[in-house]
Amino acid sequence: MPRAAAALALAFGAVCAWAQNYPTHPVKLLVPYAVGGSADIYGRVLAAKLSETMGEPFVIENRPGGGALIGTDAVAKSAPDGYTILVMSNTHTVNETLIPKKPYDLMRDLAPISGINSQDLMLVAPASIKANNLREFIAAAKSQPGKLNYASSGPGTPYHMAGELFKHMAGVDVVHVPHKGSDQARTAVLAGQVDMMFDAISTIVSHVRAGKLKALGTTGKTRSSVTPDIPTIAEAGVPGYEATIWLGLMAPAATPKPTLERLSAEVRKVINAPDVKENWSKQGAVPMGMTPEEFGKFLREDIAKWAKLVKDTGMKVD
Repeated sequence: MPRAAAALALAFGAVCAWAQNYPTHPVKLLVPYAVGGSADIYGRVLAAKLSETMGEPFVIENRPGGGALIGTDAVAKSAPDGYTILVMSNTHTVNETLIPKKPYDLMRDLAPISGINSQDLMLVAPASIKANNLREFIAAAKSQPGKLNYASSGPGTPYHMAGELFKHMAGVDVVHVPHKGSDQARTAVLAGQVDMMFDAISTIVSHVRAGKLKALGTTGKTRSSVTPDIPTIAEAGVPGYEATIWLGLMAPAATPKPTLERLSAEVRKVINAPDVKENWSKQGAVPMGMTPEEFGKFLREDIAKWAKLVKDTGMKVD
């Protein structure tokens, strides 16, 4: 065997052996959002399970701000050794078009690992609103353009994009009111300070069941198994409407492929475990395990999907 080929084979073998021994110390899962949102909640579940299966602590660190740019850039600039991992969402694929001047490029500076899960959202409004269903709400919005508003956890987040897609497809002028996190946005709609909000079913359904909020529709293709009595937005008045929130994992771009594959395999094992699947099913969350290659393809397609909406609506970040 030529000397260069032999050296390459030895190096590859060393990387694979290192990946099999990985991790040897705590791994940080960086969540670029505030505590209490879907990424934080499900990230903590994943961290706890990976700590059990991989033998080293997986620790959540929340670093919100800048529409997820701050935390994401920190991961992109971290050592590519598998010890700093990004918990990401649709926000990241939206930002590729919505915020072209970022300190990083998602598909250049980060490497896909796997999806985590996806779930439908729910459109809710304060219990005090006069509208009793989505058609009445849309009629009220059309009768007073620019007077009604909606909360989100910030520009480019799934909740914001669900709102913009709703405005576009329903033909209503509803003002976006961004907040620093989904907890703050949720508090605003509960207090009646805003007229509506899109939120993950798992985090908002208890307020609906308690009578504190009115559910106007869910965002999936079909009704959620968690709330089968609540119609989809598509059947309630906006045909073809669909929006979800999904979560995934990425690492710094130069992270060795064997490490990415090891992480991906462990994540898929965890999220497809019967106890996790059953628990998530009760919350309306569907496991989204993928190989790094499959997740990369998914990300590129999602970037293209949201790029179209951003361009069609002329959306800008304030």
